[in-house]
Amino acid sequence: MTIRTPQELAADLGAGLLSFPVTHFTKDLEFDERAYRSHLSWLSEYDVAGLFAAGGSGEFFSLALPEVDRVVRAAADEVKGRVPLLAPAGMATAIAVELARNAEAAGADGLLLFPPYLTEASKGGLVTHVRAVCAATSLGVVYYNRANGRLTVEALRQLADKCPNLIGFKDGIGDVELMVRIHAEFGDRFTYIGGLPTAETFALPYLQLGVSTYSSAIFNFVPEFALEFFAAVRAGDREEVHRRLRKFIVPYLAIRDRHQGYAVSIIKAGLTAVGRHGGRVRPPLTDLTEHELNDLTELVRTVSPSAIRRHE
Repeated sequence: MTIRTPQELAADLGAGLLSFPVTHFTKDLEFDERAYRSHLSWLSEYDVAGLFAAGGSGEFFSLALPEVDRVVRAAADEVKGRVPLLAPAGMATAIAVELARNAEAAGADGLLLFPPYLTEASKGGLVTHVRAVCAATSLGVVYYNRANGRLTVEALRQLADKCPNLIGFKDGIGDVELMVRIHAEFGDRFTYIGGLPTAETFALPYLQLGVSTYSSAIFNFVPEFALEFFAAVRAGDREEVHRRLRKFIVPYLAIRDRHQGYAVSIIKAGLTAVGRHGGRVRPPLTDLTEHELNDLTELVRTVSPSAIRRHE
C-alpha cells in the first residue's frame, strides 16, 4: 500500500466531498470492529475524497489511545489505499506526537490535528504544538481551527514557512473575516475544509471564501443525498442547494439542536433509521430518544425512501 505524499493528499482532499465515519460500539460500548469495517466498506463504494477515521463524528474524544490505534489500523486495512485515510491527533502535545507516529505506522495517509485538550494557550504555544506534531511525521497534516486552538494569520504564516507537511486548514469557527484574510494571504498553499457542525449549512457561502470542500457527517447514512448536495454546491446551483436545505438540512438541524451533543448522536441514529448498524454513543454523549429517532426516520424517508423500504 502506497501512502500519499502531503502534496498528493492535499490535491485529493480538495477534489471532492469528505466523510467522517462514526466509530461503532457494541451494546457494552466496546469497539465493534466488524461493524466498523462493514461501514467503511460501504462508504468506500461512493465517490468520496477522503475518510477521517476516529474524527469528531467518530468520537475521538471518547476513545482510549490504544482504541484510536485499533480504529485507524482497522480503517487502513479495510480501505487499503482506495480512498485517502486520515487519522486523528490531539490532546496534549506529547500525546498528539505519539498519535501521529502511530498513525503513520498504521498506514494512514494523513492527520487531522485537533486543538489541545482543555487548556488555553498563547499563539506562540499553539505554533510550537503544531510544529512538534508536523515534525514527528512525514504525513500531511490538516489543522482543525476551533475552540481553544484558534490560529491567527500570523501564527499560520509561521507554520506555513516551517511545516511543509501542513497541507490543510479546517475551519470550525465560522469567522468569515478570518477565512477571507487567510485565503487572501495563503491562496493555494493550503486546502481549505469547512468543519462547522452539519457543514452543508454553510457550504455555498464558504465556497466563495475558497473553501472547496467540507466534512459531511450525513454522508454516513444518506451518501447519495450528500453527494448530490455537494455537486449542487460545486456547480453554484443556489436554487437546488436551497431546495435541499429546506427539504432536509433545516429540519434535520431542528432535531439535532434539541439537546447538546446530538451532532454525533444523530448520525448514529441516522444509520439506524436506514437499517444499518448505528449503535450507541459513549458517555458523556446521549442517544436520541425513540420519539426523536422516529422523527429522524420520517425525515430520511423524504430524501431516501428506498433506503427505508429496504429495511422495513
